[in-house]
Order: sequence, then structure tokens, then C-alpha cells
Amino acid sequence: MKTIRLTLIGFLIGFTFNVAARSEQDTSQTKDADRGYIVQVGDQAPDNFELVLHDGSKTSLKELRGKIVLLQFTASWCVVCRKEMPYLERDIWQAYKDKDVVLIGVDRDEPLETVLKFHRDMNITYPLALDPGAGIFQQFADKKAGVTRNVLIDRTGKIRFLTRLYDEAEFAQLVQAVDNLTKEQH
Repeated sequence: MKTIRLTLIGFLIGFTFNVAARSEQDTSQTKDADRGYIVQVGDQAPDNFELVLHDGSKTSLKELRGKIVLLQFTASWCVVCRKEMPYLERDIWQAYKDKDVVLIGVDRDEPLETVLKFHRDMNITYPLALDPGAGIFQQFADKKAGVTRNVLIDRTGKIRFLTRLYDEAEFAQLVQAVDNLTKEQH
């Protein structure tokens, strides 16, 4: 009985240390997957799609290579997106648009008329892109995952920061990441 008890205690101590050690490791991959992402920081961003903007113009991540790109996945029905958008407009778009930063809202699966009204209602100046069928969204996140997420892509096309929902502390980190990228030599 004593041997079983000591074995059990040893197992529990070992298990506890193993769990603690794993939780201290870089868990960004797990964290990103838990948040619905299928990409992670450090990955080359998918770029095999065209962005059709609400004004009819077109661009792509390939065309934007050499610039810092922030893709904001959004939708007009998303309350959290609407909460975040004024901060994106002020703290990222207005603050960094003259520093090689491009911010594009990618509107998930809504028709042009809805996207145009959304753009007007939100009083933003950064462009919104159409994402019919959520095909672009699904290159970054699981099809069933929600919007209100930002993907920060550096000048070389690598993903440098991912957000999910709107959290003031995480948003401040996003702004800092954008600022840091603008200061890197290219």
C-alpha cells in the first residue's frame, strides 16, 4: 500500500512539473489554434487571392509586398468589430498610413450594398474588401471561427501578429507591433 501511495505521489508530482513546464513553453501555436486560426505568427501569409475593395479597385498581398499590411476580418453584423473599428481608424490607419502601412477590412460574406453602408455607417476611411463565401477568411481561420480578428503582415509577407476579438491590452500590443515594423529597415 505504501509503495502504491509513493508511486502515485511521484506520478502526480512528475505530472504537475510536466504540465507546468509545457505551459511555460511558447504556446502561441496552441493559442492561435484555440482562437480559430489555421495560420500562426511566423508563417508566410497566404497570398493567392485578390482583394476587391468596396470602391471597385483591386489589390493583392503580392502587390502589397514591401508594405506593412493589416487585414481586419469583419462584418457589418459584428458588434465587437464595430467597437474596434474606430480604434483601427484612429490608432493604426490615421497614425501609420503615411508610413507604408496598409489597413484593409475584409468583410466576411456580405454583398456590396451592405459593405458600402457599413463603411459609411462606421465613418472609416480605410477600405473594406469583399469576401464572398468567406474564401479569404478561410485561408487564415477555420470556416466556423468568428470575425473580429486582425492579421499583421510584414514587408516580406510574414505574419507578425494575430488578434481575436477586441481586447484593449492586445490592441495596444498590435499598435506597438505596427509601430515596431515601421521602424525596421527594409
